[in-house]
Amino acid sequence: MKRLATGLLLLAFMVGPAAAETRFWAYDAADRVTQALTQGITIEIRRNFFGAVSVQRLFSTTARGSAEIRRGGPRETRAALPAGVRANDVYGIVKEGDGRGLVRALCPGADDAWLLTGRIRQGDPITLHAVGRWTDGTYRHCVTLSYTYRGEWTLPEGAAPQPDETSPSAR
Repeated sequence: MKRLATGLLLLAFMVGPAAAETRFWAYDAADRVTQALTQGITIEIRRNFFGAVSVQRLFSTTARGSAEIRRGGPRETRAALPAGVRANDVYGIVKEGDGRGLVRALCPGADDAWLLTGRIRQGDPITLHAVGRWTDGTYRHCVTLSYTYRGEWTLPEGAAPQPDETSPSAR
């Protein structure tokens, strides 16, 4: 019985990476603040074998530009959130290419910025909280961005997404 359980567990770990998939979900701004800053976004998500979703990149839906984001960040980002907000997933904005401009737009004057969100599910609206870290080491909540789900982008069979050649991040 132990051998069977061990074998199934090993098989699940081997199949997990192979069954992972990349998808692109588009969202429209749900309020005036979000509309003024980003209008709409598309997120590149990676769904693993067990259905867990992690965000890989963030694209502007209405303009050219994208920013890489990486999962994880300091615990101080959660402490900077307004009272009552529950956002457990922390993503650091990589300050390369368009990421630097995104940090400046979301948290003017901050050295670094993170996006915090709750669980992301296809079809549901999402809320992103931008938190910045200033030179003096303090973390502050910058802005709340609210989006409604618009739909999923489909890529041709076997096609991999390519960076936008006119985007500063592709230069």
